[in-house]
Amino acid sequence: MSDDPEPAVNISGGATGGGVAAEFDPATADTRAEEVVDRLGELFWQKQYGGRDAFTCLVRTILSQNTSDKASQPAHDALVERYDGPDIDLAESLASAEQSTLAETISGAGLYNQKSETLIDTAEWVLAEFGSAAAFDAFVKDEEPSVVRETLLSVRGIGPKTADCVLLFAGGRGGVFPVDTHVHRIYRRMGIAPPDADHEAVRAVLERDVPAEKCGFGHTATIQFGREYCRAHKPACLEDPDACPMADICDQVGVYPATDEVVDPAAAPEGE
Repeated sequence: MSDDPEPAVNISGGATGGGVAAEFDPATADTRAEEVVDRLGELFWQKQYGGRDAFTCLVRTILSQNTSDKASQPAHDALVERYDGPDIDLAESLASAEQSTLAETISGAGLYNQKSETLIDTAEWVLAEFGSAAAFDAFVKDEEPSVVRETLLSVRGIGPKTADCVLLFAGGRGGVFPVDTHVHRIYRRMGIAPPDADHEAVRAVLERDVPAEKCGFGHTATIQFGREYCRAHKPACLEDPDACPMADICDQVGVYPATDEVVDPAAAPEGE
């Protein structure tokens, strides 16, 4: 038996982060974006959100930038093994780390020189602004989300997706829909966001059209959907029009089953 069984109900936002149960019923969805998320709610289970240590979450998200989870997870594990522990403040530990040693430790994550510098700079910023990783954690979980986001975005190396992931996975905040490459691709491909929308524009559409309690689940489930069905170069609909559970509500912007061709939605003629 699994040590982490599927939950009995879908929860978008962990109880420790103030999350509430979300009902997933496509028949009652008010927008196409909500209908997609509701269908994903019928397809996938997800973990609760909120409750993670904020600085550890920030470190994990920085490591994941421009790389896959498969590559970044071992790098994160190696970092934690070398720099963290029960009686260690991870921010203090990384702020005093030797950059070349940290870079070697996280080398599996890619861009390790750049990321090691960002991690050290971010740790120094946390200590200067908050005094400790624990105080930063309290800030993320207790302060207004808009203030947290604006503060995080003021730090070099922290972009919108990283800030939103900290708000979601550490703060457990409702109404936060982080946009990674999967989310950016899928909602433009479906025609829910404009084909030329940047990441922030896609986020604005989703946070407007998806109920706050479903946004966290929508983020993680869309990523899973992108890996299993709506892949970048080989979406399921190319092989079989009926293979995708979203086929009937997808505009297939940039996807051409007749010619087995796929282009970015922004480059699709029908999106111009």
